[in-house]
Amino acid sequence: MPNQPSLTTSGLARAFPTRRGTVEAVRGIDLTVRQGEILGFLGPNGAGKTTTLRMLTTLLAPTGGSATVAGHDLVRDPAGVRTKIGYVAQSGGVDPAVPVREELVTQGRLYRLPRAEAAARAEELAADLELTGLLDRPCGALSGGQRRRLDIAMGLTHRPEILFLDEPTTGLDPGSRADLWELIRRLRAEHGMTVFLTTHYLDEADALADRLVIVDGGRVVAEGTAAQLKTEYGGSPDATLQDTFIAITGRGALPHDPAPVAV
Repeated sequence: MPNQPSLTTSGLARAFPTRRGTVEAVRGIDLTVRQGEILGFLGPNGAGKTTTLRMLTTLLAPTGGSATVAGHDLVRDPAGVRTKIGYVAQSGGVDPAVPVREELVTQGRLYRLPRAEAAARAEELAADLELTGLLDRPCGALSGGQRRRLDIAMGLTHRPEILFLDEPTTGLDPGSRADLWELIRRLRAEHGMTVFLTTHYLDEADALADRLVIVDGGRVVAEGTAAQLKTEYGGSPDATLQDTFIAITGRGALPHDPAPVAV
């Protein structure tokens, strides 16, 4: 069971200056994520979740508050944070013309692994994520599910303590989504990894997350297990997470969620 804090924030905020004044995208997020926890971080479009994710992964500097990520201060030691986290962006980042093996080895070299160690790590990740038979294939020839497994392999190269996944299954078919869900569960079960997951697919959050945090208007508006939120806001533990989400925010997630995936 998760116990020690892996990530904490206090009053984390981000404002953007504009010609018309200041836009407060994140207005003070207080958050604790425990070691080995899968956290679902949810919110409607414009709620502040992407800005929060970008701050926690050091891509955007906070304008207020504080955070500690994997034991490193987010503001004072962003380089230390980066050594302890993996980040898988929604769009991915591989070169379609480059073979899978070369992408993985290059990622290892970027983390200053000696070439032989980077090559060995590429083989290890390929075996773990069922990519071994694809190592010599150009990235552009992979299916959607295979590309997402490669994206996650890239994020795991340096054995991070926390894995940030931004909309990891967007655009995948139900079978590929189910495979990716099983992979995420396995990462936590086998490596004790903390997973910070953003998704618009509420069935995904319901199936995967130990706990949910819902943000709206730049603030946390609800948090708890799916069952707790359904009971408190949906009126019953048998309520759907979609109905619960609408009750909390007044808005839905995606206009059309994909077909449900068996769990």
